Amino acid sequence: MSLPPVLAIDGPSGSGKGTVCRRVAAALGWHLLDSGALYRLVAHGAAAAGLDATDEAGHAAYARTMDVVFGATPSGDESILLGGLEVASAIRTESAGAAASRVAAWSAVRAALVERQRAFAVPPGLVADGRDMGSVIFPEAGLKVFLTASAEERAARRHKQLMEKGINANLAALSLEIAERDRRDATRPVAPLVATPDAVTIDSTRLPPDTVVAQVLSLARARFGVG
Repeated sequence: MSLPPVLAIDGPSGSGKGTVCRRVAAALGWHLLDSGALYRLVAHGAAAAGLDATDEAGHAAYARTMDVVFGATPSGDESILLGGLEVASAIRTESAGAAASRVAAWSAVRAALVERQRAFAVPPGLVADGRDMGSVIFPEAGLKVFLTASAEERAARRHKQLMEKGINANLAALSLEIAERDRRDATRPVAPLVATPDAVTIDSTRLPPDTVVAQVLSLARARFGVG
């Protein structure tokens, strides 16, 4: 069976992938996969189901079967349904991030989520947001985009997001955190962040989201022949 149309968008933290992927998926009428959220969802959902925090096999089984729908609200904000319940805010907390880091270290969970991510590729098409979508999860994706921005710009964006939520943040500290995360993502032995040779690189440092979305949609429509 041939793979449905897949648009893989990879890139570092703060490059704008989330916003771009949501808007492109909505414009095309395609499904959306936020791969980075999956580990948070596994930890959150397994805890809600009463699984022991040390139960690797149980978490892996949950990862294979959890009912997840990624999308956007009418205003364009993030929407994540887990078992029909909206959990976008709940999984973006610091504690949820810590729990995600714990379960992400388990090989059984990682293996389960490879299968889970590939299962999102169903008609009419998929926009896949992550760090290894084009290199590992969907190496045969019809279109691969590598979205990037300078570390300074990405730190400034994150700082603005936090301040708008009423969360005090130090820009210098955020810059250091992003630089360290970039280093870890690029040098990890399993599925490192990399722009594949066949990916189209877009630098969003000086581009507004509307422009990036328009560029990606133009590429997708030319590649896939969609409306």
